[in-house]
Amino acid sequence: MRNGLVRRTGLSAAGALVPLGAAAAPVFGWAAVPGAVAMAGALAALAMRPARRDATWIAAAVAGGVSLAATAAAWSSPGARFQEGEGPENLLGLVEVAALTVLVAVVVRVAAFRGALVGAGLAGLAVPCWILRFGVPGAAGLAALAAWALPPVLAVTTGLYLRSLDDRRRRSVASARRRQRLELASDLHDFVAHDVSEMLAQARAGQILAERDPSAAARTFTIIEEAALRAMAAMDRTVGMLRADAGSEEGGPALAPAPSLSDLPDLAARFTASGNAPVHLDLDPDLDVPREVGTTAYRIVVEALTNVRRHAPGAGRVDVSVRGSAGDVRSLRVLVTDDARGGAAGPPARRGGAGLPGLRERVEMLGGTLTAGPRDPYGWQVAAVLPLGDRTRRARRR
Repeated sequence: MRNGLVRRTGLSAAGALVPLGAAAAPVFGWAAVPGAVAMAGALAALAMRPARRDATWIAAAVAGGVSLAATAAAWSSPGARFQEGEGPENLLGLVEVAALTVLVAVVVRVAAFRGALVGAGLAGLAVPCWILRFGVPGAAGLAALAAWALPPVLAVTTGLYLRSLDDRRRRSVASARRRQRLELASDLHDFVAHDVSEMLAQARAGQILAERDPSAAARTFTIIEEAALRAMAAMDRTVGMLRADAGSEEGGPALAPAPSLSDLPDLAARFTASGNAPVHLDLDPDLDVPREVGTTAYRIVVEALTNVRRHAPGAGRVDVSVRGSAGDVRSLRVLVTDDARGGAAGPPARRGGAGLPGLRERVEMLGGTLTAGPRDPYGWQVAAVLPLGDRTRRARRR
């Protein structure tokens, strides 16, 4: 709304300057016309950027062309040349030069290469040529041209510098969006894959129980339904994050917070109830960790349990330990182990998708480490160490 008002106001002022300059020509001289056109072009270019970048070079080309035409007319007609002194035409000429210089900087900053070459070229050439309206001959004229070429050169340099800053900002935004998409893809893998694998396990169990215990088979449908609802909620949350900006503008509902350490007991209970190996959770109740650390720890446990369900159906027990360490460097230690046999063949059998590599990268970004591999005498373990700040244990500081 505000940008549109500024744009309309600037364009209206630019449109009014041209007839005003023509009306002022009988009083202040013919220099009022190119001066008004240059000021109108500068206002229009400033008002249209960055929404209509291509239109800025047109404004600069028109203003530069009118200025060059006025200079050519003054050069060819000795009676129309400027006189040295403090006349109104000299002041209007300086205003015209300033407006053309601004046009050069704006066009170089926002316009495409070809448009910038045309618009900035005409406007920049008009600046030093303005001095020719005085009819300065010989070496003095060449020296004056060289001196007045400095403003457009500085304008080009400024425009290029600002353009580089704009390009750097756009690349930074694009990189941040790519990182966000990768993080959202990791969310889908961590949470949805866990729920889908639970549905698959329950569906297989239901097929077996259908012949032996129909009532127990019917209960599996309830578990499958709950897992499907959780998967749908995770996908809705991810899509909501993608549309967060639009949702905030439209007053949409607030997004549910990402799971953290407080959700681990429920996760362990669901995994145990699904008919897989029972989960024995050892969670330090006094932990107070940053949100990103807690969410990462939860994802590590989810990924480890998902891999147990997919790659270790024979596991009889899963131990999950999440405890804080108060050594020289405070840290959160996450350890997930199972007792599935066949540990020697573990690495090839449990080589999955991008779950653990993505989590390892996330953990390393937080300054921690994550390892996964077989354990003695058999089984598998996933271990992570996440550094903490000074908020590790509130209870111990009281």
